[in-house]
Amino acid sequence: MNEKSAFVDTLSQELGKAIVGQKQMGERLLIGLLANGHILLEGVPGLAKTLAIKSLAAAIDAKFSRIQFTPDLLPADVVGTMIYNPKEHSFEVRRGPVFANFVLADEINRAPAKVQSALLEAMQEKQVTIGDTTHKLEEPFLVLATQNPIEQEGTYALPEAQVDRFLLKVVIGYPEKEDERLIIRQNIEPGGAAKINAVVSSKEILEARQLVREVYMDEKIEQYILDIVFATRYPKDYNLQKLQAYIAFGCSPRASISLAIAAKAYAFIKRRGYVIPEDIRAICHDVLRHRIGITYEAEAENITSVQIIDEILNAVEVP
Repeated sequence: MNEKSAFVDTLSQELGKAIVGQKQMGERLLIGLLANGHILLEGVPGLAKTLAIKSLAAAIDAKFSRIQFTPDLLPADVVGTMIYNPKEHSFEVRRGPVFANFVLADEINRAPAKVQSALLEAMQEKQVTIGDTTHKLEEPFLVLATQNPIEQEGTYALPEAQVDRFLLKVVIGYPEKEDERLIIRQNIEPGGAAKINAVVSSKEILEARQLVREVYMDEKIEQYILDIVFATRYPKDYNLQKLQAYIAFGCSPRASISLAIAAKAYAFIKRRGYVIPEDIRAICHDVLRHRIGITYEAEAENITSVQIIDEILNAVEVP
């Protein structure tokens, strides 16, 4: 496993040329890539969310496309449409930007629900239907969406069904002072930002995904995942009666699957052929934070899904 995951270091080093300090974000992007899951990045403007995704696509020899979500965007602008060809007297398919390996959905919450929903089939089924024809998307296929949490004007909250399809929701904070010093230097030097080279092929990524699934997971770890997820649904069974009033709905089975596969990918990145409880705890917040519905009471008391996850992790027995 150590040799087979060696390319992760090469990829991380290449990303490090452009991304300074945001180690967790880079790690989470790799987890999404290896676990075959989509990622939602949330953070204030200027934290290199778009740059991170573009750098990842550049470091992998794959097709990249960017969709800037705006209030006037239409579903056809995302998936494509049928165009009439007057010469042939027939309709032909004009493919949209979703036909790529890496799709950056920039500021996804700026477009209305019907446009956001245009991505649903692509994200879940890895296919797109235009007219009466269904087109398979090329593997690897990854949607990396960004959203800005501070502006409410002209934004549309993502529907629960859409949010649940993201393997991880990563919340990005500000960099450390020394990291920011490096960022300033990097951006004002002659020649501009460093060029990212393609160091990994799509084939290697697809092979690595198979290896990730072969990472060993003990029954005790499976039980730990189930306990965490079930505690979001039935807090009383885990002596967490106080959370009952704060949780509107718990996590679906998709959360259990996501937690298991993301933990395997995390273990793979850490050069291990088996999953340990610390892997679950490391990625738990990013997998579950967008899958727990909180009540008005929780909002009134400023209680977030992250605090609920903390309470659950403290209450559930570690194997």
